[in-house]
Amino acid sequence: MIPTWRLRAAFARRLSDMYGAEVPAYTTLLEVSAQVNDEVIGKHGDAGRLGGIERVTAERHGAIRVGTPREMRQAAQIFAALGMRPVGFYDLREAAASSVPVVSTAFRPVEAEELERNPFRVFTSMLTTADRRFFDADLEGRLESFLDRRALFPSELLHLAAQAEREGELDETAAERFLTLAVAAFELSPEPVDRTWYAELERISAVAADIGGVASTHINHLTPRVLDIDELYRRMGERGITMIDRIQGPPRWDGPDVLLRQTSFRALSEARRFREADGSIGEGALRVRFGEVEARGIALTRAGRALYDELIGGPAGAWPLRFPRTERQLAAREMGFFRYEPAAGRPRDGQRPPQDLPGLLDGGWLNALPIVYEDFLPASAAGIFQSNLTEEGTRDRTAIGTHYDQQWLSEVLERPVHDPFDLYAAQQDRSLRQAREAIGLPKDAL
Repeated sequence: MIPTWRLRAAFARRLSDMYGAEVPAYTTLLEVSAQVNDEVIGKHGDAGRLGGIERVTAERHGAIRVGTPREMRQAAQIFAALGMRPVGFYDLREAAASSVPVVSTAFRPVEAEELERNPFRVFTSMLTTADRRFFDADLEGRLESFLDRRALFPSELLHLAAQAEREGELDETAAERFLTLAVAAFELSPEPVDRTWYAELERISAVAADIGGVASTHINHLTPRVLDIDELYRRMGERGITMIDRIQGPPRWDGPDVLLRQTSFRALSEARRFREADGSIGEGALRVRFGEVEARGIALTRAGRALYDELIGGPAGAWPLRFPRTERQLAAREMGFFRYEPAAGRPRDGQRPPQDLPGLLDGGWLNALPIVYEDFLPASAAGIFQSNLTEEGTRDRTAIGTHYDQQWLSEVLERPVHDPFDLYAAQQDRSLRQAREAIGLPKDAL
């Protein structure tokens, strides 16, 4: 029998192989990432504090786009078969200056031990067809009619996914069939694209056209993790790969790495077949797939995230002056999430450990090990989307946007959408209670 985590690892590996075969520049990205990671690990003995080389090498996040609540619910079923739960709600409509009419979540493992086994994530966006800033009533009706006619995921795949979620495993035959169907569902389709329909949607948003202008979905990018994203950015340029203008997320500095930094090579012009207005088939090209790469840092608490959001939109010089400069400061000021362990070391000579966390850290009673940020940043995701668009698209700024939120998404998916802050806090609090108890303090007194 093939357990959930092995299904997830096999799916991530096969998806990467498929994407590399379709997008050769992605293979270059993997090669450069591996070189940089090996060098960083060799030079810095503590590079593994944010994940060992085995995990970092295997780590990927994918991105897909769907058109309707039904498609989003079906995608959730497929990822549930892989032990991946919806985490976080992201509204890219508000985060992007360009026209990006989608809301998103990320499907990923939520337990620490499952993340260690294989931390595969898929950032999944859904078109907001009812938002009048982008789609008038006529276009909404035609778009939803088009989306309702298509089937992204075959019924056999959905049946196997439900079985895998229910039983937590599949036998080898079923697992092979599930993986074959799942990978095929995210391949770029060779079916001709209706040129007139695609162009109508593209005038509003290239993202909308990529979702609603074709009869299938596909992987938009598959992202490896790198331990020095600035060095990777430089080396990709040396290889002749055109990168986007900058690295999204926190600035480079000599303090702790936090949250997520991302960049990508620009979307590639790929040959596609088009159905013309007279029914004939012609040739053309689309730019919809690109190669993203990411560097992950420490997960921030709500207080840390609030300070990050304030500083990232302000003057560049404010960051080193106001953001905690060490992991110790992040922990003591409760701005970062850490896993706590009793410190091995000198005898305490009958001393009683202090009650407060800063005292426990300063006195050498506890060690703080950073918890890796496993999620995404709306502004950074929107920046990646936006930087790979050829046109900004259009929106009616006089219209009122349709409201979507995490509760709405939970109802659509018929399963809870986890709050990432709650997941990190639970992991931290559990470790702190256990560590306090191990050094003789009441575990719930802090």
